[in-house]
Amino acid sequence: MQSNIKEDDPILTTSEVARLLGVATSTVQIWMESGAIESWKTPGGHRRTRLSLVQGLMHGDEARNTPDPNTDTEYQPATAPNYPVMATERSRLAALAASGLVDSAEEPRFDRVVRLASMVTGSPIALISLLTSTRQWFKARVGLPARETPRDWAFCSHAIMQNELFVVEDALEDERFRSNPLVQQDPHIRFYAGVPLRDKSGQPLGTLCVIDREPRRLRAAEVQSLLDLADIAANEIQAPTRPPRH
Repeated sequence: MQSNIKEDDPILTTSEVARLLGVATSTVQIWMESGAIESWKTPGGHRRTRLSLVQGLMHGDEARNTPDPNTDTEYQPATAPNYPVMATERSRLAALAASGLVDSAEEPRFDRVVRLASMVTGSPIALISLLTSTRQWFKARVGLPARETPRDWAFCSHAIMQNELFVVEDALEDERFRSNPLVQQDPHIRFYAGVPLRDKSGQPLGTLCVIDREPRRLRAAEVQSLLDLADIAANEIQAPTRPPRH
């Protein structure tokens, strides 16, 4: 056993990770299978990881206050959702829970991204959204007072199904969105453009999006700027440091 362990980065079993994080072993298995915790299988079929790969979910020596996808229904796939879902929705939700981002404090590094997204595209609203099974929660926002909406209303549910940019030039002309409360009521969305934000395992946790109250198109330079800012936001999401939850 000793020969398999680096002195400064030991190999951990699922049970050992569970004790470190203060969660059930089955929760650790979900996070490993989703890619939220990088791991590998032994010849006997058991999951293993290294301490350094777990530390992103920890505050020092204490477990993060992260939702448990085994017990928190917000991180379990909806039974009959009124929005499109990926085949990997269970893994995506597990990865989102492991990120600890939903309901976390505001952070300048994300606030800067949405300010720039609004400026470079000339859009009155810019958001970093995160999608649980029940709600769309905004990690950062410009031009929108609300901190969250029901998941059923989220344009971003469609955006995370794409590899890159998802655009709705005029929501009133799109049968998927014309009856949406966010179109019919404040903020009266007409234009939407969103880019998926992925964690280090490739799971789309949400989007960087811009919104306008008038139908429009993005110029090529605006598209590239939005994609670049989405890359910056995704890199920040993949960073191990997380703020305390409210």
